[in-house]
Amino acid sequence: MRIAWLGKKSPFCGNVTYCREITNALLDRGHCIDFLHFTDDSKVNDYPLDPHTLNNNSQEVSLPFLYKSTIYTLPSPRSSKVLIESLRNLKPDLVHASLALSPLDFLLPEICADLNLPLVATFHPPFDLQRRNITSSTQQLTYQIYAPSLAEYNQVIVFSQIQRSLLHRLGVPDRRIIVIPNGVDPEKFSPGYSTIKKELNAERLYVYQGRLAAEKNVESLLSAWRKLNMPSNCKLAIVGDGPAGDTLRSSYGSEAGVVWMGYIADEKRRIEILRGADVFILPSLVEGLSLSLLEAMSCGVACIATDVGADGEVLADGAGIVLDPRKVISQLCTLLPLFALHPEMIHILGRKARQRVLEQYSLSDNITQLEKMYSQVLHQQKISLRF
Repeated sequence: MRIAWLGKKSPFCGNVTYCREITNALLDRGHCIDFLHFTDDSKVNDYPLDPHTLNNNSQEVSLPFLYKSTIYTLPSPRSSKVLIESLRNLKPDLVHASLALSPLDFLLPEICADLNLPLVATFHPPFDLQRRNITSSTQQLTYQIYAPSLAEYNQVIVFSQIQRSLLHRLGVPDRRIIVIPNGVDPEKFSPGYSTIKKELNAERLYVYQGRLAAEKNVESLLSAWRKLNMPSNCKLAIVGDGPAGDTLRSSYGSEAGVVWMGYIADEKRRIEILRGADVFILPSLVEGLSLSLLEAMSCGVACIATDVGADGEVLADGAGIVLDPRKVISQLCTLLPLFALHPEMIHILGRKARQRVLEQYSLSDNITQLEKMYSQVLHQQKISLRF
């Protein structure tokens, strides 16, 4: 099957990781993936396709843009023309858009309808149905704005039943929404040997791994750590960077036991850190379904996350500890010392976390669901073209 994948390769965010993991898995199963993304023509070679993609005529297409960030993309006036010409030349079986929150998202249904191409979307924006803060209210508005357009896509992929219910209430027909959660490779993200504790001189290692941005609420984690005055053999590793990085480092950079590791591009190094971690903490105010959380769970790490997006659903029934996003500081002040005093909790929760991934969030199973959905969409398209 030839798939035109419209996605992101920069700047780094969860959408970038999603695009990389899903397209590589599809390529491994023999599909041809043409990757269309917003970048300068001169920088296409900075994001090379994997070597095995060159064997099945996959192509990479640069779409012009005026501005892009981790949150949204502003295409240039030429982008729709470049996209239309590219799709005519590539002649894919279908188009899969991992939506980058750009005005082009709203034009895709008309473009693909004119070209008789079925259109699938993955809708990423994080959310908190309780709207417990300004950030979650903003994300709710994003869902409201997108819903009428998403109703025109052949299929919309979301990561949880919660998202599905939200979009359905906003007018997207239920038959057009399918739940295919994020998944990870449990063979790659697995428990194993790590020297990270030795490097950091830590007996107990707590880890946050992700972007440093307001919606990730890392400041609450750091505030709780400051209040606790944890023993010197306990370390908190902050892995990642982002717009809130400088502010957080200036406010908490000298706190005892906090290790600022910065953004780590090397996946093997990130896995090594997770394998050596005792506890993974995700204190976000809004989420979709965090790949970082699933990666930590798959590595057998005890996990704590707020009940936003689908993260609470992932950790339900004992697979981890779920926090109230309004009480992160007080709850962490209670929980973090418990892990230091009762290491048996770490092992029990780590085993349950990995088992949850194996049962419900393996990448292989999710790709199989995706292939089945592609086949159904193509079958429906053939039927509709007969009439």
